[in-house]
Amino acid sequence: MFTTRPELTGDVGMVASTHWLASAAGMSILERGGNAFDAATAVGFVLQVVEPHLNGPGGEVPVIAYVAEEDSVAVVAGQGPAPGKATVAHFRDLGLDLVPGTGQLATTVPGAFDGWMTMLARYGTMRPRDVLESAIGYARRGYPLVPQICTAIATVADLFREHWPSSAAVYLPDGAVPAPGSRLTNPALADTYERVLAEAEAAGPDREAQIRAARDAFYRGFVAEIIDRFAGQAFMDITGQPRAGVLTGDDLAAWTTPVEPPASLSYREYEVFKTGPWGQGPVFLQQLALLSGFDLDSTGPDDPEFVHTVVECAKLAFADRDAFYGDPRFVDVPLQALLSAPYADQRRVLVGPTASDDLVPGAPDGRPGRLPAIVTHVTPQVGNGPGAVGLGGFGLGEPTVDRYGRTRGDTCHIDVADRFGNMVSATPSGGWLHSSPVIPELGFGLNTRAQMFWLEEGLPSTLEPGKRPRTTLTPGLAFRDGKPYLAFGTPGGDQQDQWALLLFLRHVHFGQNLQQAIDAPAFHTTHFPSSFYPRDRHPREVVAEDRLGEETFAAMRRRGHVVTDAGPWSLGRLSAVSRGRDGFLRAAANPRGMQGYAVGR
Repeated sequence: MFTTRPELTGDVGMVASTHWLASAAGMSILERGGNAFDAATAVGFVLQVVEPHLNGPGGEVPVIAYVAEEDSVAVVAGQGPAPGKATVAHFRDLGLDLVPGTGQLATTVPGAFDGWMTMLARYGTMRPRDVLESAIGYARRGYPLVPQICTAIATVADLFREHWPSSAAVYLPDGAVPAPGSRLTNPALADTYERVLAEAEAAGPDREAQIRAARDAFYRGFVAEIIDRFAGQAFMDITGQPRAGVLTGDDLAAWTTPVEPPASLSYREYEVFKTGPWGQGPVFLQQLALLSGFDLDSTGPDDPEFVHTVVECAKLAFADRDAFYGDPRFVDVPLQALLSAPYADQRRVLVGPTASDDLVPGAPDGRPGRLPAIVTHVTPQVGNGPGAVGLGGFGLGEPTVDRYGRTRGDTCHIDVADRFGNMVSATPSGGWLHSSPVIPELGFGLNTRAQMFWLEEGLPSTLEPGKRPRTTLTPGLAFRDGKPYLAFGTPGGDQQDQWALLLFLRHVHFGQNLQQAIDAPAFHTTHFPSSFYPRDRHPREVVAEDRLGEETFAAMRRRGHVVTDAGPWSLGRLSAVSRGRDGFLRAAANPRGMQGYAVGR
């Protein structure tokens, strides 16, 4: 099978991410003797600078890590919670039925900085300066703009000029949209991280003391003070009204990143690990549980039977996601029952030979699921392909990706494996340049992750102060024969646990190597409601790259699927690293968008 680039093989270290500059920065850490946790942290900070349309310092990062020294898997849950003043009543008093998708009001506590520093402190070996210096250099000296950044800026240029002047100052140099390939700097962000380092190093030479001081500077020091002043100011949001946020310095001061056990499921000779149900990660495991009852080996990676079966199982699993998942500190999620074999057996019988119109959660442990009332709203189909215009368009939904999967961005992903046996999978996101105005003194804006909460009372993911939103960010890790084997993931909002599933299934069932599985034509369904404003859904729709072939498209339509042609190379930005039985490390990255890259030796 032709691939766009080779699957890399080596034994020193592998780094794969959504941007070549970040991957190179991570590899430089490994070359200097750092481990996978040091390298992933450096990659994460560089991505905040060079992919500002996909993530930022005001965003969040869930991480799944295999820690060789402890022989254990841990989830570093860098997803901040809702502010203390973020109540359903407050939003209702503003006349809102949904949390806006942009602006100040949708902000949760920024979790990314503390998430990275928590992992560095627990499992890393390097100091804050070691992992921040590359990011500071790119912010200070500049980096080349990829076309997707320019497209994102052009889309919101008028908003910046008219309502978000601090964003215009950073992203519209000389008042114009910058050209692809031109150099963009962010000196305010460089200054912010330099000041964080100055305060960290003032704590003395001890590594852990420096990390504590850096965290204090961000969450209890000058960064928190500036955020506190700025977040209460009103700025235009997606509803067409200027609104103030409710995030305060007290919210930041109260936050520390939890390190939690993962959710997991056995599938053949593999054990797959995901985040808990405060994220959508377990939906990947539910899909595997359902698919385990089908003979996928007798199908092919692109044939109609495979596509139909995967899509129909996704509909069942995601219905359960929307009915049962939420922050376990606030709601009782029946996760053990949802992942059990008897429950999968019950649900699997609902997969028929034709496309289902239904969106019906199950009843794990006899508990019937409840979907949000707004899910009964069905968004009309608008057009039939990448050129269509409507609610799936840019600026609605996850701010940088529409339902056709156009690679304007949305999130980042990182996978790292080192020679010491460690593996990391991380999915940083939030704080997009076009979702919230830049804080002038800091050089970055805040996240809008609270849009994933519902304002309907009594749901597992109803907005509550201190509660984590049921995020879509979902890194993945897998063992094979009881040994750490694969770290993988992708950006893509609700599509993450669909596109990553295709990589896993094609690798496991059809023997494709990592690069082959990433390059293979992708598809997903939009049958269930989007996790992003305005929460639209498109029953029976399957969005697919045309490389699946017209015969497969025709067969899917005969089964009742509404097939949308997304073009040849449009869906997914996967990356992966693995450690084989032969002792070799391997890596692969996505060619779509022409910026993802894997490096290693």
